[in-house]
Amino acid sequence: MQINVGILGLGTVGGGTLQLLQRNAKLIQRRTGCEIGVTAIVVKNLEKARPLAFDAALLSNDPDAILNDPSIHIVAELIGGVAPARDYVLRAIAAGKSVVTANKELIAKHGAEIMAAADQAGVDFRFEGSVGGGIPLIKPLRESLAGNHVRQLMGIVNGTTNFILTKMTREGRDFEEVLAQAQALGYAEADPSADVDGYDTMYKLAILAGIAFGAPVSIQDIYREGIRHVHARDIEYARELGYVIKLVALARQDPDGEIELRVHPALLPTEHPLANVNDVFNAVFIQGDAVGDVMFYGRGAGSDPTGSAVVGDIIEVARNLCRGKSGQLASEAAHPLRIKDFADVETRFCVRMQVADRPGMMAQIATVFGEKGVSIESIVQKKSDGETAEIFWMSHRTTQRAMARSLNEFNRLDAVRDVASVIRVEGE
Repeated sequence: MQINVGILGLGTVGGGTLQLLQRNAKLIQRRTGCEIGVTAIVVKNLEKARPLAFDAALLSNDPDAILNDPSIHIVAELIGGVAPARDYVLRAIAAGKSVVTANKELIAKHGAEIMAAADQAGVDFRFEGSVGGGIPLIKPLRESLAGNHVRQLMGIVNGTTNFILTKMTREGRDFEEVLAQAQALGYAEADPSADVDGYDTMYKLAILAGIAFGAPVSIQDIYREGIRHVHARDIEYARELGYVIKLVALARQDPDGEIELRVHPALLPTEHPLANVNDVFNAVFIQGDAVGDVMFYGRGAGSDPTGSAVVGDIIEVARNLCRGKSGQLASEAAHPLRIKDFADVETRFCVRMQVADRPGMMAQIATVFGEKGVSIESIVQKKSDGETAEIFWMSHRTTQRAMARSLNEFNRLDAVRDVASVIRVEGE
């Protein structure tokens, strides 16, 4: 049987998908029992030079060349963003076409709507490439680990921020300098906000947590904080204490069933499995009640890794089509998740601040923490110019509310010159 694929978008992921389908065509045919071919490609700019070997006659700038063509069985949406991707995906589904995508923002914001439409139409909708590039994550969570109550999911799922933090750690350089290098190397966009401010990681956490806990997750329920405020001195002091700093996505369910969802930099003990995930690599660490601890690791972005995930989805859909059925996984019965109030979330904190270097300052600061319910585990004075001292605090577990109240009180103290950074501690 001939399975025809239409590709929307021929950028990094679209190009990788096309090349892999061409390069491994015979292997794919043996493994599926059917022939898969790309018969149409829609791009925005027909004049753009493309370093790919393919039949230029397949190109068009009209999405109807794919969406209205009854001979196309599978649509690969690889243009990214919400508009016009959402419209194209829903139109394809309404036309009876199965859809695969690597669009994390689309899934995070409209995944439930699209999956319901696919269920109703009796077609496949798959999105393995939306999180973790080539790392198999979605299918293992939905199928292999489906019998587990997931207790915690924590991951490094953004290669740009992991590259920046790795370089800062290895070379002792600050954020802005390393960001410029990442942009020059093509690891960061000219506007890096989606990565360094945590939006990309937030979208991916919404997808993973929704699958792990069996119900859609709203991005409004996820606390988000990026890495712009992480300083080389934070990394240096963390190292002295036996930690590294990573941007983590964390979803955790407590014994009462409430779920906390957050994206932020965190100190991880150097012995934690995620602590040694460096450069542009990604990893997700999952704890299930039956399976225990498992970790998925690999390249989290790029033409070939993400193209591999997209092609894997295309192959799975093609197998179903060759058998004359849909493999769309049934949606779970809707049940609202109980999201924990972020102010009640407990963790440990590291606080770096500049204070007036005079007698009694340590006691004064410790008093504020004590009055607000924050217990201090350790304190180190790092340097002083005779007038201002830099100190680094590590707290015991406390709530976000208690820490926020302490910080507000510090802002009213003349002797506290600056609260330079507040970073949470995880993985212990």
